[in-house]
Amino acid sequence: MGQQEKVSTSLAGAVSEGISASLAAVDAELDRRYPGDPGTRQPVHTVYVPGNAFEAGTIRSWGDQALAALDEHAPDAASFAAVLGLSDDLAEDVYGRVRAKLEREPIEDLRVDFEDGYAGQDEDQDAARAARLISEAYENGTAAPYMGIRMKCMESAVRDRGIRTTDVFLTGLLENGGLPDGLVLTLPKVTYPEQVSAFVRLLEAFEKAHGLDAGRLGFEIQIETSQSILATDGTAAVARMIGAAEGRATGLHYGTFDYSACLGVSAAYQASDHPAADHAKAIMQVAAAGTGVRVSDGSTNVLPVGSTEHVHEAWRLHYGLTRRALARAYYQGWDMHPGHIPTRYAAVFAFYREGFEAAAKRLSAYANHAGGDVMDEPATAKALSSYLLRGIDCGALDTAEVDALTGMTRADLDRFAAPRRGDLTVTTDR
Repeated sequence: MGQQEKVSTSLAGAVSEGISASLAAVDAELDRRYPGDPGTRQPVHTVYVPGNAFEAGTIRSWGDQALAALDEHAPDAASFAAVLGLSDDLAEDVYGRVRAKLEREPIEDLRVDFEDGYAGQDEDQDAARAARLISEAYENGTAAPYMGIRMKCMESAVRDRGIRTTDVFLTGLLENGGLPDGLVLTLPKVTYPEQVSAFVRLLEAFEKAHGLDAGRLGFEIQIETSQSILATDGTAAVARMIGAAEGRATGLHYGTFDYSACLGVSAAYQASDHPAADHAKAIMQVAAAGTGVRVSDGSTNVLPVGSTEHVHEAWRLHYGLTRRALARAYYQGWDMHPGHIPTRYAAVFAFYREGFEAAAKRLSAYANHAGGDVMDEPATAKALSSYLLRGIDCGALDTAEVDALTGMTRADLDRFAAPRRGDLTVTTDR
């Protein structure tokens, strides 16, 4: 051991204490506004089903229809891979995982829709029925991991109806066993932060009426208007909406077609890869970063139905859009038809399978200070572990294979993915 250097300082301890005192309010604000990702599972998609069409067997029906589409239009791994351009080394694995997913868990997040997709005649009855069916699904083990409703928005013409449907649905859940852990509410067509505040007041009133813990009810904000991105004063309204939610916002969901139409984009060009869509989602992404609010991409309205040729074209489009979104860190999107979910899972599984070994080896090298051809930083280790956890959660990766390549348990990965503020140096259990 070499000679130790003499260490000298010039400042009194009171200087550091004074600086810390001056930043106490900032420290508290950082902790409040930017708590980081919640560390819970994020579904890879949201499926919405009209409230008048939702049935007890809807989830299984979507899975069966998706499997039937594969049987008819891509009955084996080679034909499916040829449609999507999957490499030979991924084809069998991805195809097998897609079929297994459709049999086991065809939908990860389901929203019973009482907004644009609703065409029922008795909304009270349909909302009460949705509450009963969702409660029964969680009770008997047939529920999706996440389920809930999209009510009508807070605009004056439909506000009372939206409030009533929310009340009927939530009351129905309580009467049928309680609020499930996977409950999700989606507030559409938000234009002003004040509308978010109004919805918060509604949820507060419901919690108080039933003696629920304050903050028990969260919700997603659907971004479908230009005013939600850029306010009249030139500020990013979506950032203010997150603040207006007072910690209840769980997601920002991009509404492809309403937002495009709001900007005057013609119907033929309304898509999630339009420059206007990219701009909106980039603003959403920056506004949500670090807040614990997650961003979801929108959907495509090109349905994989009809001839095999048309189904293949629609599949290629959907697969490409999903892969594009994943590369841009939009890990969730909306699916509108059972035929979309085979390519949703194919895109997601291929995304994680392709990068799995490289990510696992980089994280292992970082954790073990082994070096390598990439100089990774703590923030990159966080991204690598988050990538692996997302792959495990959706079924693209198996816990055992991740463990084998990284030498890490799930708890190790969780600590790398969500370190405490100011502490990005994480060691493993081993």
